[in-house]
Amino acid sequence: MLDREGFRPNVGIIMLNANNEVWWGKRVREHSWQFPQGGIKYGESPEQAMFRELEEETGLLPEHVKILGRTRDWLRYEVPDHFIKREIRGHYRGQKQIWFLLRMVGRDCDVNLRASTHPEFDAWRWHDYWVPLDTVIEFKRGVYQMALQELSRFIHRQDGQRKPYHHKRRHQENKVDASQANVGTVIQTNIEVQVELQLTSGTETSKTPITAINSPKTES
Repeated sequence: MLDREGFRPNVGIIMLNANNEVWWGKRVREHSWQFPQGGIKYGESPEQAMFRELEEETGLLPEHVKILGRTRDWLRYEVPDHFIKREIRGHYRGQKQIWFLLRMVGRDCDVNLRASTHPEFDAWRWHDYWVPLDTVIEFKRGVYQMALQELSRFIHRQDGQRKPYHHKRRHQENKVDASQANVGTVIQTNIEVQVELQLTSGTETSKTPITAINSPKTES
């Protein structure tokens, strides 16, 4: 479903924990990270599409989150031709998105990256609000910056602070053994992972939570 300008209606999701860190997902078998997102189906409202995509990509249900706000209007990005299927080139230009800011009120263990038969992510972690855009595919970076900037006002309103929190945390990694994926056996191990975070003010080393699964490559 495209509009007259060739943009597909879509929703994006920025989800916070109690520390105002954002849910950050690693795309299946890729080195890029992103927020959950997905298309709006015919007859769906943006909010309905958001809850459907949230469940498909993270396994979370409406009772696991609270809506804090959304963008006032559509945010658009164009997709380079070499990422577009040949048969729709010349018609499809990219995505126009309504972005939602959510507060997760459930637990980390409620997240299930295999809620769908076609997983979008094979790992996730909590990250400082101002995520390093160099880990996002290049043509989405402008929209991410605009969404984060616009939605940050809802955090300020909720917490009465000038900026979202920025701090380090320990983590637990949850892995799903590929040989046992069908029965959902979860192997939990406590680890610490050193990652380099590129912040807007520079680069710093931080220990952050990563939750991973082994999963076959899929396209969404």
